[in-house]
Amino acid sequence: MYFVAIVVSTKKYSNCEESICKFTGSENRTTSKFSMTESLKNQYIEIKGAKVHNLKNIDLKIPRNKLVVITGLSGSGKSSLAFDTLFAEGQRRYVESLSSYARQFLGRMDKPEVDYIKGIPPAIAIEQKVNTRNPRSTVGTSTEIYDYIKLLYARIGKTYSPVSGSIVQRHEVVDVVNYLTAFPVGTKITIVAPMLPGKKRTFQKEAELLLQQGFTRLELDGEIVKISDLGEYKKTPSEVNVLIDRIPVAEDEDFPSRLADSIQTAFFEGKGECLTRVELSDRTETNKFSNRFEADGITFEEPTLHLFSFNNPIGACPVCEGYGKTIGIDEDLVVPNKSLSVFSDAIVCWKGEKMGEWKEQLVKNAAKFGFPIHKPYYQLTTEQKRLLWTGNPYFEGLNDFFRQLEEQTYKIQYRVMLSRYRGKTTCPECGGTRLKKEASYVKVGQKSVTELVNLPVTELQLFFKKLKLSDTEQVIAERLLIEINNRIEFLCDVGLGYLTLNRLSSTLSGGESQRINLATSLGSSLVGSMYILDEPSIGLHPRDTGRLIKVLRKLQQLGNSVIVVEHDEEIMRAADYLIDIGPLAGQHGGEVVFEGTHEELILNPVSQTAKYLTGAEKIPLPERRRKWNDYIEITGARENNLKGFDVKFPLNTLTVITGVSGSGKSSLVKRILYPALMKYYGGYGEKTGDHSELSGDLGRITAVEFVDQNPIGKSSRSNPVTYLKVYDEIRKLYADQPAAKINGFTPSHFSFNIDGGRCETCQGEGEIKVEMQFMADILLTCESCGGKRFKPDVLDVNYRNKNIYELLEMTVDEAIDFFNEKPTGKKIAKKLQPLQDVGLGYVHLGQSSSTLSGGESQRVKLASFLAKEKEGATLFIFDEPTTGLHFHDIRKLLDSMNALISRGHSILVIEHNPEVIKVADWVIDLGPEGGEKGGYKLFEGTPDGLAECTASFTGSFLKSHHFIG
Repeated sequence: MYFVAIVVSTKKYSNCEESICKFTGSENRTTSKFSMTESLKNQYIEIKGAKVHNLKNIDLKIPRNKLVVITGLSGSGKSSLAFDTLFAEGQRRYVESLSSYARQFLGRMDKPEVDYIKGIPPAIAIEQKVNTRNPRSTVGTSTEIYDYIKLLYARIGKTYSPVSGSIVQRHEVVDVVNYLTAFPVGTKITIVAPMLPGKKRTFQKEAELLLQQGFTRLELDGEIVKISDLGEYKKTPSEVNVLIDRIPVAEDEDFPSRLADSIQTAFFEGKGECLTRVELSDRTETNKFSNRFEADGITFEEPTLHLFSFNNPIGACPVCEGYGKTIGIDEDLVVPNKSLSVFSDAIVCWKGEKMGEWKEQLVKNAAKFGFPIHKPYYQLTTEQKRLLWTGNPYFEGLNDFFRQLEEQTYKIQYRVMLSRYRGKTTCPECGGTRLKKEASYVKVGQKSVTELVNLPVTELQLFFKKLKLSDTEQVIAERLLIEINNRIEFLCDVGLGYLTLNRLSSTLSGGESQRINLATSLGSSLVGSMYILDEPSIGLHPRDTGRLIKVLRKLQQLGNSVIVVEHDEEIMRAADYLIDIGPLAGQHGGEVVFEGTHEELILNPVSQTAKYLTGAEKIPLPERRRKWNDYIEITGARENNLKGFDVKFPLNTLTVITGVSGSGKSSLVKRILYPALMKYYGGYGEKTGDHSELSGDLGRITAVEFVDQNPIGKSSRSNPVTYLKVYDEIRKLYADQPAAKINGFTPSHFSFNIDGGRCETCQGEGEIKVEMQFMADILLTCESCGGKRFKPDVLDVNYRNKNIYELLEMTVDEAIDFFNEKPTGKKIAKKLQPLQDVGLGYVHLGQSSSTLSGGESQRVKLASFLAKEKEGATLFIFDEPTTGLHFHDIRKLLDSMNALISRGHSILVIEHNPEVIKVADWVIDLGPEGGEKGGYKLFEGTPDGLAECTASFTGSFLKSHHFIG
């Protein structure tokens, strides 16, 4: 978001002031003092009285044009300060600088609860959220690299014929003139054009029309004949051309202009074609020119910007309409178990007595063309797999099989069978490139745009560095190449060199999405802005943190204020200025514990961050690592860049999957293991990634749960006690009170989600939103209930002198003490205990879910599992659970995980944080690099063994930073 700056010249006023000073004989000291004060003010963003969420009326002076890190415990108020105060105010000021007409079309911005903020620059927030679910958005479009590549191909791309491989050119008059004037003076030249009779005209009639237009001669099979003598010409000519001009090459000034006129006429009469015959001493050289864009009998589309855009009908593939995928027969559904051979029924639709005939036909004839029917499907070559679909003279393939089924869809059994194998498949026309085939004929540096978008960014960088262009092309492409190379470099700098430009934005993790936004921001080269980032190190291996710091520094050195909400130790050490919010979380936080440099922070006795940085507090190594016998095994993991390895996931342990960004962790866990287990235990799940088999002690667990950091509820009335189902018990308790029974109140009367006991004016919200069209909405305390959410007669019902509103205002810690004092409340206290165990004792019972951070939401989910009575062993999968968590919070998280394991559950974590890796029972490390250079299983074993693995970046980091040993 950017401000509209209005600059007013102050020259005439300073001149006036200067004159007055001269007249009075005094020096203009006031002006210089004022300007010095102003320049000092401009060095800081000054916040006065910030009270958003749990912030306790804090005052801050944040230095501008510096790298500033805001840290503190989860729930201490970091995001409230950075995003809900600083960014919200910056964004609001920009919107309010627009006209009232423009503002009514924009989102209305609420004014943050702060006395004032001075010196705030234009604010840009880069959050760890996947920006879009748009199926057309790719890494290339979101970073704008693809926009520049499209322009490059449209301007200097050369079209090659797929038939002969020759360059397709459109000849201009000047090209023909240059060709002919290069011959020696006196050389005889003949210019002719093909005679193309109209649809309803005979050859004779066409000749008469040409005579009327002033043409006198034709060339019939190489012989020049006057049109007036055609009656005497007895043969039927196979080739007829109109003679346009015969002229010798001359040096006079009129020759080139006469030649150009004749060529122009030839192009017109020949409908774009012109033939030249040059009489040399030993031969006649004939050349054909065309001003149509064609070659080998094919008319090609000229390269334009739209030809390379899959968001435009001109360039989009006509079959998939630019999506890259279509609904068709899904290979993964036809061959679900790729470790089986064709003979062992790998092709499941060719089973049974009737359908088995198709398989029998292949098996009987396989020896005739050398097809390996006993080889596992995943070991077949690409050509052999294609043969199964296309068939050959000896057997009919899968394409013919499904075509026959479609022809018999009037029978219900065939319709059912077809639906069983349908799914999203790569478009057969464009191969997933999204563009129509004409776009692939255009090349720069012998590569088409469809080839470039499928290259990893690191390889793309090499291509553009080695790209050789002619002088003319270099001039045209120079500015474009600067933009392309810069943006590619920024992507590599933020550790995303393993991605391809064709990768869908919706498939990126939150950390990847944020770092793409960071690279895009660097590419835009804005200055004088305030960038606010939410944990950019998430999803980034410690190896790459140094590169990220360089990127943040580059952004700051351009002249921007970079404010980062972060817990990473390396980034904290690199910051110019640190702000520690705390001392604890929730109502016990919201204060500025420290502000200053890293060296000063370490000496602070109050800061929890300082205690962990100095080693006064630390997460201890476990006394012993759990041994295991039971496991789940994935055989032949081949999804994305995985190299077909086998891996065992131990049960009843804390297992961590680690490796550099792009090494294949998410492909292994999210795309293969989780969907496969969901289908095994629940019978449904997303499309499972490419692997051979799921095996092991599957009977040892009964379910699988994926615990992410998504909000626990979208409704503003959703809160932690409703999510844990504790509120049901609280409502029953209040309905059992004498005052409730007298009034006939049921538990539903104490719910703010349904009619009955809630205040109907505010619908149980406690606030009324007044929409102000183009201004910020105003939130007013409900007049009917005074913000208490319930009707007066419901609020008259008390339990131990507390009504339902007062109870919801209690923190979890207060509520546990409150309910533990009487036997009637012991059950509720027990159900609330898991929230306290995961470190959420500071959260209010009635606190809206929308005010919880990502880390808090994840711990509420963890508490909900801890609260459940043991129904059966479950495998819990956590994806980067340390996101948004301070060292102190990680310790509590690990305690909660250990509590789950002690109940017989198993935990699998995708993580880069060394504090989690060092306490694991078992570690699986993938790598060594990201993208194509990754996907190998480098190590599996204990963290102590990993520290000795020289091939692993994770192991080297653990050892060099003394996390192990």
